[in-house]
Amino acid sequence: MLTPDSIERAVDLLRRGGVVALPTETVYGLAANAEDELAVRRVFAIKGRPATHPLIVHIPGVEHLSSWAREVPETALRLARAFWPGPVTLVLPRTPRATDAVTGGQDTVALRVPNHPLALEVLKRLGGGLAAPSANRFGRVSPTTAEHVSRDLGSDVDFVLDGGPCTVGVESTIVDLSSDAPAILRPGGLAAEEVERVLGMPVPVRTESKVRVSGSLASHYAPRAGVVLVEPREALARVQALRSQGLRVGVLGPASLTLPPDVPRFDVPEDPAGAARVLYARLREADEQGHDMLVACLPEASGLGIAVRDRLARAAAPRV
Repeated sequence: MLTPDSIERAVDLLRRGGVVALPTETVYGLAANAEDELAVRRVFAIKGRPATHPLIVHIPGVEHLSSWAREVPETALRLARAFWPGPVTLVLPRTPRATDAVTGGQDTVALRVPNHPLALEVLKRLGGGLAAPSANRFGRVSPTTAEHVSRDLGSDVDFVLDGGPCTVGVESTIVDLSSDAPAILRPGGLAAEEVERVLGMPVPVRTESKVRVSGSLASHYAPRAGVVLVEPREALARVQALRSQGLRVGVLGPASLTLPPDVPRFDVPEDPAGAARVLYARLREADEQGHDMLVACLPEASGLGIAVRDRLARAAAPRV
């Protein structure tokens, strides 16, 4: 339960090298003081995350950009002023304040200001940056409630700051501004159309880049159940084919989808923002019910639907 002392406890733990799970508008993050290398390495160990996979540094506000990024182009300022606090991460050339432990040894750092009052208050009181990837085991489904975190990580995390369900539900959009050609390296909680509107130029989505960023591996965000991607009209035929192999099969799709009553279903809203908000919770529900396979209906490829499609594609990718 959240008490008046909870935020102070979280800040105290972070100052002493602890690891705290805290809410953001996107997903719950596993946070450590970004300037405490031992604490950051503990985040990697808890998650089982490769040390070369960089972290996002959460900062208190736009005014902190220049202490983490040695070059802050006008494009970065425009996006930060338009969308921070909010679900967009900016990749920029780093200052020495961003260590190799955070950046994965790259010359760039990923920065954002989260749009959640508890996260912002922790950052304000800490007065620094927080390295905070999603609070789950590496490659698995991200958590959108404090209960998800506790189930995944248990006593490995020092404290879970409960801020209720996340309102966006998928990770931030990552925009690379480290060169003269802006690019989206990970679709996320801010639609690409909004990025292009503010910058006044096309901003391509590049799923392959020399710059490594969070959530860019082919297999990621994966439940224990296998995931098969289909257009809604193909769902029933695919379910029947998989059932004929003796598999327990569920369907992830809109409530308007017509299915026999004996087909387990996990409804998601038809609007992309609503689908993003519940996506990870539905994937977790499918695992809790012990399904072998989940037939997932793809949303339209526009707005936040692009981020949902990206997460589903990575959940369905061959797993190492």
